[in-house]
Amino acid sequence: MFESLAKSKIVADKSFNRWMVPPAALFIHLSIGMIYGFSIFWPGLTKLIGTECAESIGIWERVFTTSCDWLRSDVVWTFAIAIVFLGMSAAVFGHWLEKAGPRKAGVAAAIFWGGGLMITSLGVSLHQLWLIWLGAGVIGGIGLGLGYISPVSTLIKWFPDRRGLATGMAIMGFGGGAMIGMPLGDNLISSYGIAQTFFIMGCIYLTSMTIGAFGYRVPAEGWKPEGWTPEVKKTSAMISSNHVHVGIAHKTPQFWLLWGVLCLNVSAGIGVLSVAKPMFQEIAASSFDPLIIGAIATGFGALLSLSNIIGRIFWASSSDFLGRKLTYAIFFSLGTVLYLLVPWAGLNQYIATFVIITLVILTMYGGGFATIPAYLADIFGTQHVGAIHGRLLTAWSFAGIIGPMLISYLREYQLSQGIPPDQAYNSSFKILALLLVVGFILNLLIKPVNKKFFMTEKQLKVEQATTQSNKEKLVVATTHTNKALQTILLPIAWLVVSVPIGWGIVNALQKGLIIFQ
Repeated sequence: MFESLAKSKIVADKSFNRWMVPPAALFIHLSIGMIYGFSIFWPGLTKLIGTECAESIGIWERVFTTSCDWLRSDVVWTFAIAIVFLGMSAAVFGHWLEKAGPRKAGVAAAIFWGGGLMITSLGVSLHQLWLIWLGAGVIGGIGLGLGYISPVSTLIKWFPDRRGLATGMAIMGFGGGAMIGMPLGDNLISSYGIAQTFFIMGCIYLTSMTIGAFGYRVPAEGWKPEGWTPEVKKTSAMISSNHVHVGIAHKTPQFWLLWGVLCLNVSAGIGVLSVAKPMFQEIAASSFDPLIIGAIATGFGALLSLSNIIGRIFWASSSDFLGRKLTYAIFFSLGTVLYLLVPWAGLNQYIATFVIITLVILTMYGGGFATIPAYLADIFGTQHVGAIHGRLLTAWSFAGIIGPMLISYLREYQLSQGIPPDQAYNSSFKILALLLVVGFILNLLIKPVNKKFFMTEKQLKVEQATTQSNKEKLVVATTHTNKALQTILLPIAWLVVSVPIGWGIVNALQKGLIIFQ
């Protein structure tokens, strides 16, 4: 089994159908994408004991207390920690993944994410916040990072003719994971409780991610789609035909400009996602029956997840024609206007308008994630795009603290000043709009990489030889595809991932459309 995880054992031959790889990526990303649905746990986690004494003791006392409930900002830290470790693990293991291969990284991701949720289950049972932070935050976060980057460079290499579409397919499941996981989690919580829900979902995700990991295959060196010929002449100065080494990329101004672009785009969207359900319940409290608003809020979260997944495919595919720079310019300019409109819609109780605005915002949030790997491939070349992408995701780590904490702590401050709960988020949205203005400026400053940073032809050949070990080993290791079996498995693989996605979409629409009635 361990030998079958090696990269040299999963090199596909010419008969392999590249459309077998996206379902494998979706198995993993639909699992780890549940991190975006964690807001369904916050209300219950702050009412486990039934005694509100947390405000009278310090944060470090609350980490170990078993006598009173935690504050919402305490449990939201779980989400922030998970995103921090997602970015850190992606940066640390990105270069290792290029050598070890996506299958080994996928299996490791399954163990960390599934195991982390099981540890979280124990933390809930014992009412130990530090165990929740360790399980879903630290250990689970490492699993998120490994799972997130596992398919990116692989799919870019399988789809050199459509980089944006490839990266959109690679990570669209991360945006849709909450769309499936939130209603599933809600049902499990009502039937078994929060602790048991974490354990059950950990088992489910461990299994599905392992299946996905064993579906990964990598193309042989020099492979290209049948009938496709790369354009000799570049269509844009922003698309490089050369390559930058991962050890050099961070020395270029382009890397840090893209780091800032991703960080600011993520900070804005992730703040909304981290508190989606309770935020909607507070803003729309006067517009719905208290008995059903919880279910409607879950539907709102599911709609956000649907927008996230649509944005990852739509914007990433559109960027193949618009260009990455123009695509990000749209994100920041349109996003700024929409974030400024959110407080107006909430204040006037235009709930349907509020929902539509946030849905459009979330398409651009997801689109930003799906477009950034292709942006990196354009700027730095494809040889080290997976490792460079991993390092750039440290911007996500930083944003994972800024966005959620800005909204959570500013909300608590506003409430302490006597601001009504339905208006406690207004200042946060205005600040998030300001972040997008800065992001727009940074995106404008991105130019092609200076030629001095590119690898020479000799360096590239040495790097390719090192990455692939040696040609003789590669040929021996290349597996032979059973065409008849592949013909059967291809529709089955797509059906298996399409069923939960379809169920999630139907469920999201059923619950979410109540908002517009």
